[in-house]
Amino acid sequence: MTTGNIIRFTCVLLLWLALCYILLTRAARIDFMVLFAIVASGIIVFVPLYKKYVRKKD
Repeated sequence: MTTGNIIRFTCVLLLWLALCYILLTRAARIDFMVLFAIVASGIIVFVPLYKKYVRKKD
């Protein structure tokens, strides 16, 4: 990964963490649906980035 890719990945990570923090602090209670939303959003955001930048290409 180049330096630019690391910076982009870090920015996306920090934004995702900020949104998760907002979701957790504003939720009336933390239940399965809140945790599911966090896990699902993490998968949707980070799996394509992992496949594009981190995984070795054959």
